[in-house]
Amino acid sequence: MTPRIRHPYLDHPGPLAFAHRGGAADGLENTVRQFRSAVEAGYRYIETDVHATRDGRLVAFHDATLDRVTDGAGRIADLPWTEVARARVAGQEPVPLFEELLETFPEVRWNVDVKAEAALRPLLDLVERAAAWDRICVGSFSEARVVRAQRLAGPRLATSFGTRGVFGLRLRSWGLPAPLRRSAVAAQVPEEQSGVRVTDERFVRTAHARGLQVHVWTVNDPERMHRLLDLGVDGIMTDHIDTLRKVMEDRGTWV
Repeated sequence: MTPRIRHPYLDHPGPLAFAHRGGAADGLENTVRQFRSAVEAGYRYIETDVHATRDGRLVAFHDATLDRVTDGAGRIADLPWTEVARARVAGQEPVPLFEELLETFPEVRWNVDVKAEAALRPLLDLVERAAAWDRICVGSFSEARVVRAQRLAGPRLATSFGTRGVFGLRLRSWGLPAPLRRSAVAAQVPEEQSGVRVTDERFVRTAHARGLQVHVWTVNDPERMHRLLDLGVDGIMTDHIDTLRKVMEDRGTWV
């Protein structure tokens, strides 16, 4: 049984379709151009990542450094925004400020992976200024970082479990005792981790019994998408936005 909606962020009919980094398969991950492609394809939930520059500007970018996906180089935390702004993803598209994304795509709800501690306060300050609490869910591999976000923002902020919370939920699904944070609204998980399956019927059932949604990343194969939706997961994150849309259209769950 699908859990009741615990936060306005999750208020959506049917499973959530997340464009992972806007749809990273096109090679222009975390760019305005790629986010626009996802929105034009009908996506209203987009996953992205944030880092803070040396002067405290919040950018939508996955890596700690510019080197892998741009024509620039260096650690974002060590660079001023003026230098990061000159870098081009795939030699084509600028690195966007997260503030720009909130303004450019007012109907989008953002799943934000806070990649560094220095980005947490700027993110919460921005969400407060923009009155965008209903549009943001914060996640991180770091359970401590997500807990700090929740303590700073309170219940108006939607958060998912970090790695420790997911592990605890997996133990609960096996009938073993484990402490779990009550304030999370979702478990965002891979299908498996280090050869151990995470997302199965018991895990989904246990999450739902605690009022948690289950969002699975990063799924690009249509057969796997169908299998997960058959299990009752509440959301899928994908690099291949056309594939997930087709799967959900075939199932009559695309909204």
